Amino acid sequence: MNKKDLIIEVATKLFSERGFDKTPISAVCEMANVSKGLVFHHFKNKNELLREIFKKTTNFVVEKNQSIPENLSPNERLRELIDGAFELMKENKLFFRLYLNVMFQPTTRAFLDDLIKERAAILLTNTEALFSAISKENSELKAYMLISDLDGIGMNYIYSYEDYPLDLVKEQFIKRYVST
Repeated sequence: MNKKDLIIEVATKLFSERGFDKTPISAVCEMANVSKGLVFHHFKNKNELLREIFKKTTNFVVEKNQSIPENLSPNERLRELIDGAFELMKENKLFFRLYLNVMFQPTTRAFLDDLIKERAAILLTNTEALFSAISKENSELKAYMLISDLDGIGMNYIYSYEDYPLDLVKEQFIKRYVST
């Protein structure tokens, strides 16, 4: 792993665990075993580091969605999308914790607003297209609901319950959204 990716990985972990505002660059440097000069060589400031993390995670989500085979039926593709979202929650809690922290902190939301809106538009467009391929009726509304439900599930999984039954919730979620 190159130093820039290491800095991003460490910052993601620390920002999600401690919060963006409570994590000084010096903590990232210490944990990554790099100098401040190297961090600032790659990123103008801490805000730019967070923007890079957000861009990287958006690209990951987009790539995950684009990896769903086109030859599947719309319902099968929707199921794959849902499976991917739950897999991401399960395998990368830090990513979801950081995402939710950023969304609800006014300071971070202000300088990420354009990226947050861009990610939301991509997710809405892709999800609406899937629902539209299944049925044109209320496809945009269904997309909004699915995205909102996933955010709520993520929040409860990460913050509210120690033994959150994510797999059982996923089964019911699929029954709610995927036509058989």
